[in-house]
Amino acid sequence: MTLFRGTVLDTPDDPFAGGLLRAEADAGLLVRDGQIVERGGFPELRARHAGEDVVDLTGGLVLPGLVDTHVHFPQVRVIGGLGMPLLDWLQHCALPEEARLREVAYAREVAAEFVGGLAQAGTTTALVFGAHFPAAVDVLFAEAARVGLRVTSGLVVSDRVLREELLTTPQRAYDEGLALARRWHGVGRNRYAVTPRFSLSCDEALLDSCGSLLADVPGSWFTSHVNENTVEIATVAEMFGGCPHYLDTYDRYGLIGRRSVLAHNVHPTDDELKVLADRDASVAHCPTSNAALGSGLFPLRRHVASGVRVALGSDVGAGAGLCLLKEGLQAYFAQQLLGGDGLHLTSSHLLHLATSAGAAALGLDGEVGDLGVGKRFDALWLRPRPGTPLDVTLRNATGPEDALAKAFVLGSPADVAAVWVDGEPLRGRPGGDEGR
Repeated sequence: MTLFRGTVLDTPDDPFAGGLLRAEADAGLLVRDGQIVERGGFPELRARHAGEDVVDLTGGLVLPGLVDTHVHFPQVRVIGGLGMPLLDWLQHCALPEEARLREVAYAREVAAEFVGGLAQAGTTTALVFGAHFPAAVDVLFAEAARVGLRVTSGLVVSDRVLREELLTTPQRAYDEGLALARRWHGVGRNRYAVTPRFSLSCDEALLDSCGSLLADVPGSWFTSHVNENTVEIATVAEMFGGCPHYLDTYDRYGLIGRRSVLAHNVHPTDDELKVLADRDASVAHCPTSNAALGSGLFPLRRHVASGVRVALGSDVGAGAGLCLLKEGLQAYFAQQLLGGDGLHLTSSHLLHLATSAGAAALGLDGEVGDLGVGKRFDALWLRPRPGTPLDVTLRNATGPEDALAKAFVLGSPADVAAVWVDGEPLRGRPGGDEGR
């Protein structure tokens, strides 16, 4: 067993439902076989377990591993394409890069950069938009397994609108997806997600094929995009004339349920929010992407009032990086800009959105998302270098909420000193030594 010591902050109780930040300045977490078996004040735990190894994480903050509910593996090299709305950005930035992943050697390079970037940012669990090529998805799953991340991902499928080399057929999409799921779903920490790119690029037969694959792979997940951009929404309405709204283009094929996570939903109708709540589906809020592409300000108040589960996604590469601390800060900004239509967010809300809400969205809240007894020890140590603004402000924080706010305002991957999954340091994480 190992006894971890540090200032531990987490949100086991939902702040949107009145829950409070759980904070202990000198906490002990006793970990056995990757699971937290005791939690309490360090002196008391040390007295009871005097013979166990101690990992001293005093200084900085110990937080649950971050959970990214929407991020694109093939787009890590095109972060920073500014000045375009969604459909133009896809045409000029994202899709040409995604086409390059048909070359397995190139996909392997990108996978290493992508998974390493998540690990450096303190992300331990992610719902990942894979690639349009099965071999590239294989490479992603293999790299995630090598490093130790919890990844849910799958083959991205489309059969219209996009570049020719990114298109498939309903039967091929089913066959290739099923083969990938048989290799990876439930193997180690990997799970399979059925992933039509969005209804704009998928006709009815392909979406029906996706519904069949979801039904035929027990425990698999579904993810796609919805209601991101007003031009996209209008075009989907023309393509699917018999559907009352965008969400119905997925729902009529059995794709919306507890294991569904829809990215963006910036412009939902009330009927769509009701369907999401009734189906117990989740939404991935991607605030830096929404701002960079000019998609709009996310109506968080309406989602919460409707009972729709919301978590954070980085949406790389339209998003501004893999760090969910940045996404939390941008989520705060967006709600401030909405004024009376927005929600006043505290740092506890931001931590919840980046950790326990994401775990719940991915059906992993029984395993990860907070640092309570019975959970897996997925954690990060936020330990800024001496003299940096984050170091200075943390040392002068007035309390745990204030310290956490400073972490979201100033924190970056450079401040993540170490990351663990199942009690083990992530492998192949540059700069991830815990002794600095």
